[in-house]
Amino acid sequence: MNDSSPPGATPAAAPDARAAPVAGPAPRPGASPLLLIEDTPSLQMVYRSVLQTAGHVVRVASTAAEGMREFQDSGAVTVLLDLMLPDRDGLVVMREMLALRPETRVIVITANASINRAVEAMRAGAHDFLVKPFDEGRFLGAVANAAGAVPVAPKPAKRLVATEPEAATEVFIGSSPAMRRVQEMIRSVAGSMATVFITGESGTGKELCALAIHAGSPRANGPFIALNCGAIPQDLLESEVFGHMKGSFTGAISDKPGAAAAADGGTLFLDEICEMAPALQTKLLRFLQTSTVQPVGAVRPRKVNVRIVCATNRDPYEAVRRGEFREDLYYRLFVVPIHMPPLRERGRDVVEIAEAALERFAREEGRRFDGFAPEVLDLFCRLGWPGNVRQVLNVIRNIVVLHPGGRVTLDMLPASLEPAAARTVPEAGADPLEGLVGRSMAEIERMVIEATLARHDGSVPKAARVLDLSPSTLYRKLESWGIKP
Repeated sequence: MNDSSPPGATPAAAPDARAAPVAGPAPRPGASPLLLIEDTPSLQMVYRSVLQTAGHVVRVASTAAEGMREFQDSGAVTVLLDLMLPDRDGLVVMREMLALRPETRVIVITANASINRAVEAMRAGAHDFLVKPFDEGRFLGAVANAAGAVPVAPKPAKRLVATEPEAATEVFIGSSPAMRRVQEMIRSVAGSMATVFITGESGTGKELCALAIHAGSPRANGPFIALNCGAIPQDLLESEVFGHMKGSFTGAISDKPGAAAAADGGTLFLDEICEMAPALQTKLLRFLQTSTVQPVGAVRPRKVNVRIVCATNRDPYEAVRRGEFREDLYYRLFVVPIHMPPLRERGRDVVEIAEAALERFAREEGRRFDGFAPEVLDLFCRLGWPGNVRQVLNVIRNIVVLHPGGRVTLDMLPASLEPAAARTVPEAGADPLEGLVGRSMAEIERMVIEATLARHDGSVPKAARVLDLSPSTLYRKLESWGIKP
C-alpha cells in the first residue's frame, strides 16, 4: 500500500470514504470493531474496504480528536493509527489510548522515510507497525495477529492465486512455457514439507507463489504468515520473528508470540530473506534445525510445526559469496528453488494479464470496458515492464479509475507510461542508456534508475548503493512513477 494505492493492488483515485461498504464475509458475531484513524480519504476508503471484505467491523476517523471519541465510544481493542494526523501527533494519541485501556493493540502506519517513528512507537507500546508501501497480506496478517485470530489470506485476484489444492494448475495468469514450468513446480512441491526458496525480480509474484504453495498443501487450513525482512528495522526483527516476553525490553508491555509461533501448523513466508542481519540468521538456522522458538526474554523454548517458504529479489549465492548471507543457512533453505520469470521473458502473457485485470477492475469499479485496441496490446508486448506484473496492474487500475469505459486506446494510458513507451525492450547487447540527447533530466533520471535496478535484479538497497541514494529516496521515486518495488 502507498499513499494512493490499495493493499496488493495499484494506485487509484479512490471515491469518497463514505461510499457503501464492499460486500464480503459477514462480520463475526460479537466481534469488537476495529478502529481506523487515517486522514487521507482515499486511503481510509481502501483500508476499510479491505478490512470489511475480510469480515471485520470497522469504525473510521479522520482526525486525532475524532479518533479519541470513536475509541471511547466503540470499545475497540484493535486500532490502526496513522502517525501523521492533521491535528495531533499520532504517538501522543497512542499513549493516551494505552493509558485509558492498556490492553489495546495499536498497529501504527508510517511512511518509509519515517521508519524511526515506527521504532519509537514500538518502544512506546505499539503492537505492530506497517511501513508504506505494504501489501494486503501483510496488512491483514498484522490485523489478524493483533486480534488474536488466524490470519486471513488476501482475497485473490481472478486466477492469480490457487485457493484450492485442485486448482494448482491455474496458479498464475499466463500460458507461456516459463509460467507453465512454475505452475508444474508448485504443484509438485506443494504437498511436501520441503523448504522452498523463491527468487525473482520485484513485482513478479513471489508472495503469490508462496500463497499458492500454502493453498495447495495439507496446511492450507492453517495460518499463512508473511514477514518482509527488509521492511522491519533490524533491532525489531528478532522480536517480530521469534516474539518477546512482557518486560524483556523497554516498551514490551505484553507478551508477543512472533511470526514463527503465529505460523504454527501453517506456513511462514520470509520475504527479502537476504536482508536479514547475520546475528538473526544464526537464530533462524537454529530454529530450522530444532523447530523450536525462544522469544526474547523467555526461559524455555517452545516447539512449533512450521513450513518455511522464503524469497528474495537478489542472487542468494552472490550474497553468500560476498559474506552477507550464511552459507550453511543458504543450503538449509535452498532445498527447492523456484524462479519467478520477469514479465519481459513471458511473451504474450502480458496480454492475458492485462485483459484479466481490466475485467476484474472494471467489475470492482462498476465500469464497462470493451477490451484493448490492437495498438495498445502491441505496445504492451514491446514494453520492458521493469515493475513486472505489479506495474501492469497499476496501469490497468489507473485506466479503469480515470475513464468511464469503452475500448482502451493509446491516449488512455497513464502519463507515467510514456517514457517507458519511448524505450521498449532493447535488443540483446544494446546499451539501455542510448539516446539520452533530447530527453529531459527527469526522463534521464528515470532511465538510469530503472536500468540500475534491472542490472541488480530489482534490488532497491543494492541499486541505492550504486546510485549513492538512500533506499527511502529510491522507494519514493518508484512510487511516484507508479512502480511498486
